Amino acid sequence: MSGAGQLQDYSVDQAAGAIVLVLGAVASLLLVIWQSRCHCKCNLCYIFQCERRPPSEDEVKGLKDKAKDLKDKAKEKQQMNRENKKPTPTPTPTPSPRSPGAEPEPEPEPISSSWRTL
Repeated sequence: MSGAGQLQDYSVDQAAGAIVLVLGAVASLLLVIWQSRCHCKCNLCYIFQCERRPPSEDEVKGLKDKAKDLKDKAKEKQQMNRENKKPTPTPTPTPSPRSPGAEPEPEPEPISSSWRTL
C-alpha cells in the first residue's frame, strides 16, 4: 500500500484548506435552500423547525409598495442634497517665504568607490 490519501501525508495548511472548502460548500448549499421560495419544512434535530412558504399576492403587493416608497424617499433626499450643496472654492497653496538669513541645505557628497580609482 502506498498510503496515499492518509491525513499524515498532508501538511496542516493543506488539511485546513480542505476542511474550509468542504464547509464552504455545505454552507453555500444550505444558503441556497434557506433563501429558496419553495414550500419546504426544515427540521434541525427536533430543536429548530421551520416551514417556508412563498409569499402570498397581498404580501408581494405590500413589499412592492414599500420598495417604491423607499426609492421615492431616496430620490427626494438626493435632490435636497444637490440643492443644498454649493461648490466651495479650493484654496491655492502659497509658497512659504524663506528668511534671508537661513542656511541653504547641504548638497550630498559624491560617493567614490575604491575599484573606480584603480
